Amino acid sequence: MTSGAGTGGAGTGGAGTGGAGSDDAPHILVVDDDQRLRDLLRRYLSENGFRVTAAGDAAEARARLAAIDFDLLVLDVMMPGENGLDLTRSLRAGDDVPILLLTAMGEAANRIAGLESGADDYLAKPFEPRELLLRMQTILRRRSATAGPGAMVQFGPFRFEPRRGELRRGAVAVRLTQAETGLLRALAETPGAAVSREDLAEAIGIQGSVRTVDVQMTRLRRKVEADPRYPLYLQTVRGTGYVLLSD
Repeated sequence: MTSGAGTGGAGTGGAGTGGAGSDDAPHILVVDDDQRLRDLLRRYLSENGFRVTAAGDAAEARARLAAIDFDLLVLDVMMPGENGLDLTRSLRAGDDVPILLLTAMGEAANRIAGLESGADDYLAKPFEPRELLLRMQTILRRRSATAGPGAMVQFGPFRFEPRRGELRRGAVAVRLTQAETGLLRALAETPGAAVSREDLAEAIGIQGSVRTVDVQMTRLRRKVEADPRYPLYLQTVRGTGYVLLSD
């Protein structure tokens, strides 16, 4: 975050609550071991209408998550002890809360590692606060978006309901990240028709190379395909993108 982000307004301090948004405003958990950055983020996001809670490390974040249902996590990767990637992987085992990772490592390999861990987006430091805000808004829009008039789609033992973004295998719900839900929604709009990587990237709000679409597809296949190397339902269309083969 650049130095210009520290505008006046809400007070600073250590970890804890400090949001100035209304009771129905999105509630954000900011996790970073840099207190100065936590304070700047809390102030800036509060001034832009969010409720904000801060935590200084993964252990404190877990305590906050156990007590509060957050709408989005803004999570630093490089923290002492349990780092942001490990925390993201752990949370994804039982929680679909959207996660935006922050890190000083901005290379493509680091971005892909972040997405593979289950994050919805990845922003390299230093960053402009306006870009962070736009990315957060994109993630939150995806979370609340509906798929329009699309009907339920059945493929093999799976049933996907686009309006609610719910995937079930029989009676058992399959947990999806927001990015995975957006990817499946985009494919379910036209089952049997190829959708380009560029269109899929736009549909799920991924920034940067369309290579990140491939990463998200790999993760989604692991949840629905018996053998992700030889997919039956989420198939690659060479030179174009992907197609969902429904029943």
